[in-house]
Amino acid sequence: MSTKPGMSIEDIVLRLVEDMLGVREVTLESTLIDDLGADELDLAELMMALEERLDIQIPDEVMEQLKTVGDIVDFVQSQTGE
Repeated sequence: MSTKPGMSIEDIVLRLVEDMLGVREVTLESTLIDDLGADELDLAELMMALEERLDIQIPDEVMEQLKTVGDIVDFVQSQTGE
């Protein structure tokens, strides 16, 4: 995944979701399972990629609560202070 320096958390998450799930037209309101077709393996891989890319930890109990792309952005921002 190529990201430009200075990209916002929102941009990074949107790009990563698009790349990992092979979808376009991702919005903050997009649900990971219903709208984007992610399964449990996709979600686990996405969370690991987010952890690695953004140097954060996403506990399993939090991962289960992240239903939309916006939920992910909100969580990441709460962890990074952005």
